[in-house]
Amino acid sequence: MRYCLQVAYDGTNFSGWQIQKVGRTVQEEIEKAISQIAKTPIKIVGSGRTDAGVHAMRQYAHFDFPIKMTVEQIKFAIQTKLPRDVKTLKVILKNDDFHARFDATLRTYKYFITKNRNPFNRYYSSYFPKMNINKTKINSCLPYFLGEHDFSSFAKFNPDVKNYVCKIEAFTFEEFDDNFVFTISANRFLHNMVRRIVGTVINITNSTEKVSIIEEFFKIKNHKLVTTASTQGLYLFDVKY
Repeated sequence: MRYCLQVAYDGTNFSGWQIQKVGRTVQEEIEKAISQIAKTPIKIVGSGRTDAGVHAMRQYAHFDFPIKMTVEQIKFAIQTKLPRDVKTLKVILKNDDFHARFDATLRTYKYFITKNRNPFNRYYSSYFPKMNINKTKINSCLPYFLGEHDFSSFAKFNPDVKNYVCKIEAFTFEEFDDNFVFTISANRFLHNMVRRIVGTVINITNSTEKVSIIEEFFKIKNHKLVTTASTQGLYLFDVKY
């Protein structure tokens, strides 16, 4: 039977979501846990990849499970096998054709910028001590990203990716007592896309450039011209199906 697993994780000590030849990954930890319960190798398919150091509040993956157990029993059993930096939030029974990646219709990321760096937030928020966080100018940048665009300039080049077109449905910037938060939702995201959008927006607001330069970045399609923010402040917030 096919199940959808909802998990949260602290990405600090992971080399990202996807299994790699070298480095600890979230996918590997979850597959190892489920395989121990099933007593047979189990593979999972995530809704997407997150990079090293990136966190997830709600990540999703599907897997086929051969043992008859309730969803609550599966959830509890998996959690007992996982390390402390991964948390099982929910297990949902799905149709056999459900696909965690291809059935996703909307993905949302949040990017946190702390106002004051301290020992307790250094892995969980970004920090721009030499930058002026200009709310007015930042908000004037956001509409340029809305809608469907070729995000070649805002993605890490990958010869296997043939289509760099994404559709951003919503993009907001909020200020709170201790931090600033970007929230961005799209049908799909490319490698480094959120970090490069955030880094570029912050850079523009601290320069003499007009915000309309964003239109030029889309046309030029050169990722070397934009700025990439750090991984520490980035969270996969949710995925909609």
